[in-house]
Amino acid sequence: MAIKESELILNKDGSIYHLNLKPENVAKDIIFVGDQDRVNMVTKLFDSIEFTTQKREFKTTTGSYKGKRITVISTGIGPDNIDIVLNELDAVVNINLKTRELKKELTTLNIIRIGTSGSLQKNIPVDSFLMSSYAIDLNGMLHSYQIDDVSNLEIENAFTKQTNWSDKKSAPIVISNSTYLEKKLISEKIHKGMTATAGGFYAPQGRVLRLGLQDSEINSKINKFNYKGIKVSNLEMETSAIYGLCKLLGHNACSMNAIIANRTDGTFSKNYQKVVNDLILYTLNRLVD
Repeated sequence: MAIKESELILNKDGSIYHLNLKPENVAKDIIFVGDQDRVNMVTKLFDSIEFTTQKREFKTTTGSYKGKRITVISTGIGPDNIDIVLNELDAVVNINLKTRELKKELTTLNIIRIGTSGSLQKNIPVDSFLMSSYAIDLNGMLHSYQIDDVSNLEIENAFTKQTNWSDKKSAPIVISNSTYLEKKLISEKIHKGMTATAGGFYAPQGRVLRLGLQDSEINSKINKFNYKGIKVSNLEMETSAIYGLCKLLGHNACSMNAIIANRTDGTFSKNYQKVVNDLILYTLNRLVD
């Protein structure tokens, strides 16, 4: 059955609406970055570039690194943007854009987020690398989907109880990463933890400028959370949305975080661009091994 034009929106050239992509433009191995300028930080290391496009904050470049075809996409900030990017990316590879029908054979993508983040634990210092073994969704976007089959109820219940989570907020959702990508990317250089994905940068992450917080102790409570050794390691704004949608759509996902701040001791990286560049190079090389 064909998907309606109002649901699957295409540009005049037949590309998907926001991303401006067609199936031939996308590799199976994909790197997500938040900042559109960071796309070039990745692709300047490529051996060759075959395609590039941009619409709003969504910039995509596909090329080759050490013989592996890779696509790099900037998502912008926040889970709402991830909702756009992942649904449209999946549509490009798993829906026939001409007939508007699902393909009989589905494609599994390998999606790696490379982003910056702030640590909540003293043992995860500034300028280190962290892999998100789990992501805990604190923003509520995933509640719009049928998420029960891919979430982790025991961890969610423990988190809600230990933090005295307000019932006026969206219930937390915990999603694990792809074990396939974790095995490719892990090494002794990498910390592991559960990443909290907030729906904003200030109050949702416990920051106060002029406005008070609904729970002034929220970061302290999150910091102290412990369920069978699983702790909340860092805060950012995309990982849980990536993990949740990838699990539902059948894609592999893993989030690699450059830790540029430590919220516990109040420190910030003296050269965060170097940390990001080092993580980009590390991830590319692990991806092609």
